[in-house]
Amino acid sequence: MKVILLENVRKIGSIGEIIEVKRGFARNYLISKKKALFASKENIKEVEKIKQDLSKKDLDKKKEAKEINEKIKNKQYEIKKLSTENKELYGSVKPTEISKVIEEIDKVKINPSLIQPSKEIKSIGDFDVLINLHPEVQSEIIIKTVPQEEIK
Repeated sequence: MKVILLENVRKIGSIGEIIEVKRGFARNYLISKKKALFASKENIKEVEKIKQDLSKKDLDKKKEAKEINEKIKNKQYEIKKLSTENKELYGSVKPTEISKVIEEIDKVKINPSLIQPSKEIKSIGDFDVLINLHPEVQSEIIIKTVPQEEIK
C-alpha cells in the first residue's frame, strides 16, 4: 500500500515521502496515528502544499526533544520495588513507572511508548533505558532498582 508520510518516522522515511508499506502497518499505525495519508492524487497535491508547515512542526518537535534530552541525558533514577531474598523483583518495572518517576523528579512528561529498556527489569540493580524522543533524538538514562523496606 502506498502512503505519504506526514512526519519523519525512524527507519521508514521523511516528511512528504511516498513509500510502500504493508496494508496492516499503514492502516493500524501510520494512518491511525496521523503519521501518513493514503497516497491518492488529491492527497499528494495536498501534502505538497503543506510540506513547509509539516517541516516546521517537525523542527519544533525536534527542538523540544533536544530540550528534554538535555534535562534527562545520562541521569540515574531510583525505583523502589518489593523483592525476594535473591534480589528478584515481584513483577517488573514497566515503562509507565519509569515515565512517572521522570515526571516526578524532572517535571518532564514522556510518553511510556517512547521508553525502551535494554532488557526487562526484573531484579535489583542498574539498567540502561533508551528513550526515543524524536526520530533523530535519543536519550539514555539509568534505572536503579532498590529493595523497598519491609513494612513491620
